[in-house]
Amino acid sequence: MMPPESLLLPIFYGIDAQVKQNLERVLAAFRRHRVGSHHFSSVSGYGHDDLGRDTFDRVFADVMGAETALARSQFVSGTHAIACALYGVLRPGDEMLAVAGTPYDTLEEVIGLRSTGQGSLAEFGVSYRELPLTAANAIDWHALASAVRPNTRLVHIQRSCGYSWRSTLTIPEIEKIVRTVKDQNPNLVCFVDNCYGEFLEDREPTAVGADLIAGSLIKNPGGTIAPTGGYVAGRADLVAAAACRLTAPGIGASGGSSLNQNRLLYQGLFLAPQMVGEAMKGNFLLAHTFNALGYPVNPPAAAAQRDVIQAIRLGSPEKLIAFCKAVQAHSPIDAYVEPVPAAMPGYDSELVMAGGTFIDGSTSELSADGPLRDPYIAYCQGGTHWTHVALAMEAAVEAIGPA
Repeated sequence: MMPPESLLLPIFYGIDAQVKQNLERVLAAFRRHRVGSHHFSSVSGYGHDDLGRDTFDRVFADVMGAETALARSQFVSGTHAIACALYGVLRPGDEMLAVAGTPYDTLEEVIGLRSTGQGSLAEFGVSYRELPLTAANAIDWHALASAVRPNTRLVHIQRSCGYSWRSTLTIPEIEKIVRTVKDQNPNLVCFVDNCYGEFLEDREPTAVGADLIAGSLIKNPGGTIAPTGGYVAGRADLVAAAACRLTAPGIGASGGSSLNQNRLLYQGLFLAPQMVGEAMKGNFLLAHTFNALGYPVNPPAAAAQRDVIQAIRLGSPEKLIAFCKAVQAHSPIDAYVEPVPAAMPGYDSELVMAGGTFIDGSTSELSADGPLRDPYIAYCQGGTHWTHVALAMEAAVEAIGPA
């Protein structure tokens, strides 16, 4: 069942070496801003002059390679942080151009592709256009070279594969996208949905020219410890605009009590590189094992670039449900619960989801889900240790068998 040690050890060692490099930049930011136990305390009410909160923003900006950041518990999700970033930048008459295919399902109502009457970007006169992926599920570089129009204000780059069968974008690919569109209009804003991408490499998109990034603190950068929250990071004026959407014009980043959560955010950021590394190891095991059983997997088993999301094309609703049940049964929380397909806010299809996590929705912890639509792909995320992934994987293999 398990790959041989001769295959495991070199890959795991390479991942650990990158964990060390990423942890070094986290520790450097902690030292630079003289983080101490006094930063764990909090204030109540309006949250004015919350030293721990404001210092965490600065630490987070340094780690992301950004001019400034807003990393706050007031963001209810990554989608919320992304929406604040988009509403901060875009104005009536502007165009948003998605260049990595269709964005994640939960952004469809933000953009105005689905449902009406909720104050979407479309209702405020912001138009939307996307460049489809090629037949090989890759960026269409030829189309991208002339994609920018006079009213294109923001280019949306989704780093993660989401619910699509493509590879997560690498930092060099993001840098190439930024360079290609900036050559057409240097004044447009390059925005990266960075969810699931933090600490996959030794840099973040803001270090290679992205103007603004956003993500969730209950994914990679929360290190399984952050209880809630999200972030935007990048150019100072753009982060300030997003802050005014999170709170209100005139308040911006100065409001919002951290409610005694500061210690959890700092500790989560410290743990984040290690947790991402463990998830990458676990997904290597999943890719290798299910590929050997005849299931298409993405990223491929032999891919040098690992990810915290591993997609497995199972081919039937029965196998997708059985896979998620096996993962749930080997979760630390709610192991006795059986996942069933159901509607979920922000998604167009019914989903089946295994999520027996300590933090509800934490995809840094082991979870698995997939939309009930052909070709019935299971998306595995996270894992605090590869051995936990291995135990769930063995149960899933027993539940569904070979392809």
